[in-house]
Amino acid sequence: MSKIKTKIRTVVRRLDYKTRHDFLTIENVVLILAIVLCLTWTYQSIAAMSRNWELSERLTAERKNLELITIEVETAELANEYYKTNEYQELVARRNLDKKLSGENMVVMPENSEAAKNKHKEESKVVVSDEPDYTNFEKWMMYLFPNY
Repeated sequence: MSKIKTKIRTVVRRLDYKTRHDFLTIENVVLILAIVLCLTWTYQSIAAMSRNWELSERLTAERKNLELITIEVETAELANEYYKTNEYQELVARRNLDKKLSGENMVVMPENSEAAKNKHKEESKVVVSDEPDYTNFEKWMMYLFPNY
């Protein structure tokens, strides 16, 4: 038993000696500290850049939101100004209250017939094209090489 204990002690002493004299030299300790500082600095830099990017994105979104709200406010102000004009009040009186100016006559037109409603639909279906249908590639070739 004591031989094993002495053997273990000698092994532990050798490891302790090697650790102190081979690994824990001033150069190695300074190198380990430098590596730890560099890793910490890199992590903090990346974290700061990430936070700055997120804040920049949030600021951009808030600016867009502010611009949208400003435009909506301006639109509402212009609408309020329009509602105060005599032209709008006259239009509302004519439309909702069936009012008219003196000397005006109201003309009631009959509803359009089916032929009148469908007249322009039939004409818009006919498309006349003198140009042949070229593919997109052929159009590019004609644009880039006029003699193609």
